[in-house]
Amino acid sequence: MGSFIVLFSAPVFLVSVLGHIFVKVRMRPGEDSGLDDYYHEFEDQHPGLAKYDKWSKITLAGAVIGMLGLFLGLIL
Repeated sequence: MGSFIVLFSAPVFLVSVLGHIFVKVRMRPGEDSGLDDYYHEFEDQHPGLAKYDKWSKITLAGAVIGMLGLFLGLIL
């Protein structure tokens, strides 16, 4: 039982961590993104920042789920 959980969780964890690194490096809005034109209370409405935040949360959640699966597979 535990080996099946590990076989499923390990790729989920690895892909999510690699995806999270990609999001942090490549999708972060740069200096020329026009983010400075937005008032600080409305900067989450910036399309680039909204996309970056969404994918950052998705990949982090995937990494956490994969890590919990690896831990559960180790316990069982």
